Amino acid sequence: MNADQLAVGTASTSPKPEAAPTLRIRALMLGDRINAAGLEIGTLVSSTPAAFRVHAGLAVIFRYGVVVLIGLLPSEEKVLIDSLKPRVIGELSPYEEEIAQAQLCKDESAEAIQPGGPICLAKFSDDRLLLVADALAKSTSLARDERRVAAVFDVIEPFARELAEHGRTPRRRKGILQLIGNALLVQQRVAGRVAIAEKPDVLWEKPELDRLYSRLEDEYELKERLDTLERKLTAVSETANALTDIIDTQRSLRLEIAVVVLIVIEVAIGCFQIWSGTH
Repeated sequence: MNADQLAVGTASTSPKPEAAPTLRIRALMLGDRINAAGLEIGTLVSSTPAAFRVHAGLAVIFRYGVVVLIGLLPSEEKVLIDSLKPRVIGELSPYEEEIAQAQLCKDESAEAIQPGGPICLAKFSDDRLLLVADALAKSTSLARDERRVAAVFDVIEPFARELAEHGRTPRRRKGILQLIGNALLVQQRVAGRVAIAEKPDVLWEKPELDRLYSRLEDEYELKERLDTLERKLTAVSETANALTDIIDTQRSLRLEIAVVVLIVIEVAIGCFQIWSGTH
């Protein structure tokens, strides 16, 4: 029995004890946002996040652009993704993607996540699968944001080197403005868009699953990655502010030079007129 055959929400048995049933879990970041309002793609399992039973699997849709597909066939996944495309805002190309495997373990005390291995669950209940979907969706979104911030850092580095070596920025004012724009865009997209530190709503109803979610947080290093991302965003913000100040200073200097030149010209004209009047 594999991920393409096992219906979620039930703890199915296997004829061979050593062959534990597994589920394939695929998280895809389709865009910046997904509008799930009024969506009907199957039996509703959860409203926050929007989760539906589709065929023998589960589809969990997060408003920040991620859909998590659990136990679906590749053909079923494609049909579902195509149906969501009209609801995607800021579609990505290619999609950000993460894949995991969930496996049945013997009992609840044995629930664990092996590094690089399957997620061991006591049963494939909706509550547990929603927790896995939440952690995997946040990890996928973080991966995309980490890539965006890294791209801005790659652009910042030449400007910082020029300042360190020569005490000035490159004379490409347009390039500086583009860098500031990219920095602000990353901040706008990333900051506050995904509440990584917030626990999923299902834990309010099932507090006994908090231990499982803590293990998922540790496995995907959600808190550590969020802290690192926030520090980088702070550095990006400070760099953008510094470059803005440099541009303002350069503009002020040019204005001062222009004023001095105009004064010199006016004095020269006045002197010429005085000299002309005496002859």
